[in-house]
Amino acid sequence: MKIAILGAGSWGTAIAIHLSRLNYDIKLWSKNIYQIEEIKKTRYNKKYLEILIPHNVYPVSDIKEALEGSEIVILAVPSNAIRDISKMISGLIDKNSIIVNLAKGIETSTFKRMSEVIAEYNTNNIVVLSGPSHAEEVSMQIPTACVLASKNITSCEIVQDIMMDENFRLYINKDVVGVELGGALKNIIALGAGISDGLRFGDNTKAALMTRGLAEITRLGTALGADPLTFLGLSGVGDLIVTCTSMFSRNRRAGIMLGEGKSLELTLKDIGMVVEGVNTTKSAFMLSKIYNVEMPITKEIYKVLYENKNPRDAVYNLMTRSKKHEMENL
Repeated sequence: MKIAILGAGSWGTAIAIHLSRLNYDIKLWSKNIYQIEEIKKTRYNKKYLEILIPHNVYPVSDIKEALEGSEIVILAVPSNAIRDISKMISGLIDKNSIIVNLAKGIETSTFKRMSEVIAEYNTNNIVVLSGPSHAEEVSMQIPTACVLASKNITSCEIVQDIMMDENFRLYINKDVVGVELGGALKNIIALGAGISDGLRFGDNTKAALMTRGLAEITRLGTALGADPLTFLGLSGVGDLIVTCTSMFSRNRRAGIMLGEGKSLELTLKDIGMVVEGVNTTKSAFMLSKIYNVEMPITKEIYKVLYENKNPRDAVYNLMTRSKKHEMENL
């Protein structure tokens, strides 16, 4: 079986390494010619992942070459590049190929989920892969469980059969909306968890933030048509835990810098890679206003990111809100 992976960042590279161990013919595409040449010569993708890339992963910079004959096309680009890549592959991809999307985000201009953007240009069956899955750990064969979602469950089952092994377990969920939103919205709360760490707050603070953050995710997700139970699964609470607690998380690391007083501009420059939660915060904040959903944590993080609000003031505002019942409006 031939598999194309479009996007040679940390996640795309990790999935390429994982699938190479299952003896598939993998083509790893990037538009960055220098990056592709480096992988060809050294078998390392040093900016993103310090691990040897096996020789049955073929780095290519020609997208037509990557897609030719591929039965599975995996999109591993950042969410803000999904529209462009969806346009690029339209007309090049075989109509029977399954598209697997790894990007987690909400498009800021349209508020569409990633699978909705992809479907604008491609009639292929689309499978979403989400869940607690740091690229570094997947590449090192550390046991990981994720979830697949699609309108076409048969496509999920095909992808499950292809990608699953003893170190990478995949479940199936019919709730595409919930799986996508859980994977996207948890990045907002991870920024908040990092800010808490940067302010030198403790475990109590982070536990409260994650719990009430999950309530916000569930409220917005339900308003957008998701099954609330999905947010108790791998793409919800599972991804929330790993992203809020691990230093592999770019969102948490970015939050730490913001909590320590760095500007957003300097923070993103220091991280050097896409921090998905920044754009997602804007999208979620706007959606909360459109759907009249109460999201106080998201609102305060939005103000820290886009209105230069002092993080300590944001925490004070959250802690001094009017009295509430815990299960109110869940």
